[in-house]
Amino acid sequence: MKQQKPLISSEEETLIAINAIRKKLIGKTLSYKEIYSVMDQIAKKRLGDILTTYFAASGYSKGFTNQELYYLTKAMVETGEKLHFKGIVADKHSIGGVPGTRTTLVVVPIVAAAGFTIPKSSSRAITTPDGTADDMEVLSPVQLSKEKILNVVKKTNGCIVWGGSFGIAPADDIIIKVEKPLLYESYDKVLVSIMAKKIAFGSNHVVIDLPYGAMVKVHRLKDAENLKKKFEFLAKKFDITIRVLIHRTDEPAGQGIGPILETREAIRVLQQKPNRPLDLEIRSINLAGNLLDICLKDSPQQLQLSVKKNYGNTFGWATKILQDGTAFKKMQEIILEQGGNPNIDSEDLKPGRYPFELKASKSGIVKKLNSKDITIIARLLGAPTQKGAGIFLDKKIGKNVEKGDTVLTLYSEKEDNLKEAKDTLQRFPIATIL
Repeated sequence: MKQQKPLISSEEETLIAINAIRKKLIGKTLSYKEIYSVMDQIAKKRLGDILTTYFAASGYSKGFTNQELYYLTKAMVETGEKLHFKGIVADKHSIGGVPGTRTTLVVVPIVAAAGFTIPKSSSRAITTPDGTADDMEVLSPVQLSKEKILNVVKKTNGCIVWGGSFGIAPADDIIIKVEKPLLYESYDKVLVSIMAKKIAFGSNHVVIDLPYGAMVKVHRLKDAENLKKKFEFLAKKFDITIRVLIHRTDEPAGQGIGPILETREAIRVLQQKPNRPLDLEIRSINLAGNLLDICLKDSPQQLQLSVKKNYGNTFGWATKILQDGTAFKKMQEIILEQGGNPNIDSEDLKPGRYPFELKASKSGIVKKLNSKDITIIARLLGAPTQKGAGIFLDKKIGKNVEKGDTVLTLYSEKEDNLKEAKDTLQRFPIATIL
């Protein structure tokens, strides 16, 4: 009788992972077996924060080859849970780094109302004051079981949940935890994190929102274009139809920063309120239109002809779904199925009880908004833990300001947080007026 090969002990598996981290720190490339061992040991919480941080740091300093990026993504998916849906499965994701700009809460109900499946896995705050999951949590629970997510999507076509709620790419969430203190992610880590969760959620048609600018995660157009190529490489490896939208960003879309303030603006767009932020609406329609476009190209010809006849193109389709209230009704359905109160009005969402209005010391024009300082101040105010904490940008870039005008308003749920943020604002100014 043939003797069975002995299983590798947990101690040996850990040793393989440690040796792989050591190799990566000195710039050597890793095999799939080595990368899988690292992801597996991180997911099983056997490496601890220090060794996990060393691995994350190796990505900053040495980077990864395209093949290693494929191995990382594959291993991150394989060491966690996965969802399976039939047919076209849509998704949209921003690489982050821009405070505010909460387009997901508008895009998901538009695409779901159009009839496409869009199970959205979202992150919590990493390099900004809050993430999409922190914002959706204002409206409904986002930590759902696998069975609950499948049920919500079956009933509504969509969901907006925290990606780490039931073991999707668990190594990613542990790596994010050790990265948080620096408010920084390497480009390769951003890429792998996003693609692993898209794949684990069964997505096969994806739009990536890739902003660049002096104050966001990606600073240069050249870096954005390089990152786009890597997204396209991974998408091809995993048979995903992808469209990467590069655009320069100098300020948030919308005026609210922080869970309640951002969510209120997204709901205002869905409800088509007169006070809705039009820049957020335009950005959302652009993303939804692009996502519907790549989905429609793989849809039955009858639907393609119907969209062309009735709406002209997918951007007209997305606009109609938003303007006639269908998207808001779909969002109410999603909120209800996720366990929230669907009878929501944007004006029911009130920010923190302790406000402070920053007045302009001189007249002029707002020339710059510092996103990094926005993040620092918003976090001091209590975001994202305090849902009502945040900043409302009363004046954005290009706006005329008279001496004594309110430039921005700080909100907090605690007086101590507000005081600390006010004191820090003098050293980390948000708005430049010239």
